Amino acid sequence: MATVLGPLLRGRTYTRLLHLWVPALPFSVWVFIHPPTPWMPALVLVPLGLIPAVRTGEGVQARLMLMPGDPEPGISEEPSGTWQDRLRTALWLAVRVALAGVTTVATVWLPLLAYSAGEVAAGGVPGGVPVLEDARPHWAYALLVPLPLIALYATVVGLGELVTAVARRLLGPSPAERLAAMEARTEQLLERTRIARELHDSIGHALTVAVVQAGAARAAGDPAFTDRALGAIEETGRAALEDLERVLGVLRESGKPVSSRPTLVDADRLLDSARASGAKVDAEVTGPLDTVPGPVSREGYRILQESLTNALRHAGAVPVRVRIRVADGTLLLEIHNSLAREVPGPGRGSGLRGIRERAALLGGRAHTGPDDEGDWRVRVELPLR
Repeated sequence: MATVLGPLLRGRTYTRLLHLWVPALPFSVWVFIHPPTPWMPALVLVPLGLIPAVRTGEGVQARLMLMPGDPEPGISEEPSGTWQDRLRTALWLAVRVALAGVTTVATVWLPLLAYSAGEVAAGGVPGGVPVLEDARPHWAYALLVPLPLIALYATVVGLGELVTAVARRLLGPSPAERLAAMEARTEQLLERTRIARELHDSIGHALTVAVVQAGAARAAGDPAFTDRALGAIEETGRAALEDLERVLGVLRESGKPVSSRPTLVDADRLLDSARASGAKVDAEVTGPLDTVPGPVSREGYRILQESLTNALRHAGAVPVRVRIRVADGTLLLEIHNSLAREVPGPGRGSGLRGIRERAALLGGRAHTGPDDEGDWRVRVELPLR
């Protein structure tokens, strides 16, 4: 019983009924203006549905009255962008008016029918109500009083469900809108992935440098070296805090530009940090780094950062050769370092996957793994276009 009568306790049942009644208002007003032509307002339905903004208004009404509080109603609030959307809106208006007519008749006639049945049962004479207009008074008509009310309940609930289903069908997102929503969702996922990589590269690099510096200072037992190590840890920590604040700023402000991200022009900061950690870094830069496009330069910086971090983390303070070359429409990054101990085979670790993913997103190529000389090698080629 609770399941059957549940809709009576839901607010949306009554907002849907109001939504079904609304289209009948213009026709009711027109009847007073020109009674012989009560159908006249229906002539403007098609021209009205072709107006792009009408779809927005109908979508807002449907969301608020048919599915109040539903986080995913499946109804668009965008104006009509194509002729297909306009025709769907015009069809929706026609269906809405037709359902409004059925609702008005049902909500007026069925209560009157129940009242008339009770009146006949009490010995009265119904006042011209169809079906019972010729009925003779009899107490048995009292048994029929609940039937019109049950039919009214079923009609109101059923028409509410029907108009909601039709609204989802005719006012739902068009294929272009669904594609745009999918692209927006994809952009959000890519942005989250990018931010995760940013945090991994920046914070991972800072922690690696700090750990290596602290271990070296403890092992050296030299106050001067310890001072230099603490200075390097402080500088690296400050840089990591700046990166963290920038990433958090992107999370707080989705429209914030990414131009503040470090580029290969700032590569000296990475090289100095690696040297301060004890690594002997031999760097060679060829070509104008300032002409490298922003996206390529920013990703190149992160690839270099990840490569140096991996060298410090897995090999320690070993010689590292860095080559950065800009020529022939390509950015070439090569990082070689000796292996202090055996390391896993190529392609393992989230850092190496991040390097390949960054290169692939820019249409480039990345190779990571031991070379013929037994050194670890990272070679990345990124197109400048």
